[in-house]
Amino acid sequence: MEDLLIDYTIKAIESLYGQVVLKSAIATQKTRKEFEGDFTLVVFPFTKISRKSPEQTAEDIGNYLKNNINQINSFNIVKGFLNISFKNTYWVDFLKRISTKENYGCLKSNLSAPIVIEYSSPNTNKPLHLGHIRNNLLGWSIAEILKANGNKVVKVNLVNDRGIHICKSMLAWQLLGNGEEPTEKLKGDKLVGKYYVAFDKAYKEEIKTLIENGLTEEEATKKSPLILKAQEMLQKWEAGDADTIALWKKMNSWVYAGFDITYKTLGINFDNTYYESETYLLGKKLVTEGVKNKAFDTKEDGSVWVNLTNDGLDEKLLLRSDGTSVYMTQDIGTAQLRYDDYKPEKLIYVVGNEQNYHFEVLKLVLKKLGKEWAKNIFHLSYGMVELPEGKMKSREGTVVDADDLMDEMIRTAKEKGNELGKAEGLTTEESELLFKQIGLAALKYFILKVDPKKNMMFNPEESIDFNGNTGPFIQYTYARIQSIFRKAKENHIVINNYPLETSINSKEKELIKLLYEYPKTIKEACDTFSPALVANYIYELAKEFNQFYHDYPIIKEEDKNICSFRLALSEKTGKVIKSAMHLLGIDVPEQM
Repeated sequence: MEDLLIDYTIKAIESLYGQVVLKSAIATQKTRKEFEGDFTLVVFPFTKISRKSPEQTAEDIGNYLKNNINQINSFNIVKGFLNISFKNTYWVDFLKRISTKENYGCLKSNLSAPIVIEYSSPNTNKPLHLGHIRNNLLGWSIAEILKANGNKVVKVNLVNDRGIHICKSMLAWQLLGNGEEPTEKLKGDKLVGKYYVAFDKAYKEEIKTLIENGLTEEEATKKSPLILKAQEMLQKWEAGDADTIALWKKMNSWVYAGFDITYKTLGINFDNTYYESETYLLGKKLVTEGVKNKAFDTKEDGSVWVNLTNDGLDEKLLLRSDGTSVYMTQDIGTAQLRYDDYKPEKLIYVVGNEQNYHFEVLKLVLKKLGKEWAKNIFHLSYGMVELPEGKMKSREGTVVDADDLMDEMIRTAKEKGNELGKAEGLTTEESELLFKQIGLAALKYFILKVDPKKNMMFNPEESIDFNGNTGPFIQYTYARIQSIFRKAKENHIVINNYPLETSINSKEKELIKLLYEYPKTIKEACDTFSPALVANYIYELAKEFNQFYHDYPIIKEEDKNICSFRLALSEKTGKVIKSAMHLLGIDVPEQM
């Protein structure tokens, strides 16, 4: 309808004032709730053309639109804002049209190049934690939102499976592990993480002793026997030492098995997985080519650097003096591999905002290597997640483990759900599934409703409330709608049609207008890479439906036409809730 308004506004200005304006000069928006109207046209830009006051300009244009668009019922003017109301028949007809669409709000896939989106990117020296949960949820949700807007999407993971941090866990297990292996009670990723923490503890003790013996802190951190052994292990790994490689493969296999369990519970998947151990060599090769082409510099100690001072940055290390690679090296190789594999329209990295500088450098380095496609790299930078208790630190073992958090959310959902009788009439198996759905919905929704760019505090207790802006509240609304249809079936009530003569009330109209907003919400969420727009849209829709449900009868409505219409409105509301919740990776239960 906005397109129709814009087209006729262009005609109005040409007819009334003899001038042609571009579409881009016309701004329409949803009318604010405190004013009467459905859509608002901003007329201030046209006063120079009309040479009249904003109010008189709005009056001219309003009359023209009302005379030429038969769906318009009335209009009113507030200063330079023209508020336009459409006839009820327009909104009923709109509901009828969208009810015939299976995937309302979503576009068919186009034939353009894919968008590659990387998320998760775990290290194989520790289990996934709360920060990874935000990363995974954002990546998966944005991928689904991109697909809903007609894009081809390839979801990829990059596993950081090599480097000094991996060697620290390996060395600690070798020295302290006594052959310990994963068990049912201790997943492989947690076992390896345990030894990463053990290394850090022993390393700090060595540094303390060396400082007490006269070394400076900087000297102690470099000369600690443990760190020297870890560096030696990394050199052996890069040289292909058989025993080192065998230990690395064994411990990484434990971690992968643990990750798979976490991903499955969280509902996350990937189309392809890259491994740093398979990309860093290409990165080293590209860096060597950069040295030959004089894009990069070799220092006296043999290390390779890129000078970015002319770009407003500094020098960046690309290869260490001993020939071992750094994060940037493998990211160069990974980017090249992904370009070769997919020739993507855009390459999105979902990575925390502490890596903003890293991705700025990556694009510049690739540009210096002559990679024109580097301009298609986009760093989707997001804020950190904290708990009420404060920040988390992996090395100190103070992170919130992802598995433990999900288990706790499900346990809490079970406790609260049983108190409120949410599982009445369900079998044990059905109730267990319900509580899992509720617990994960609470977690996912609470995280995704916050704009990705913002830091956030995750409050488990607040997230699982069955009232307010929470996942469980929206799930309950969907289940309520399904309950209405079960009762309609029991009473042999069916949706026959969408009678155009139905006189809809303000609540019904408000619901339909919210349904109208769904495609635009998905589009805006896609353009801004923000699932929060979808999350908060669903909350508004669920809240509006509950008010409507409270104020007006549906099954008990005596007028069959009105009853049928309200059932149709409820049905479409339920479908949109389910569709939007899917974009957030959240399941909606049929009964609750």
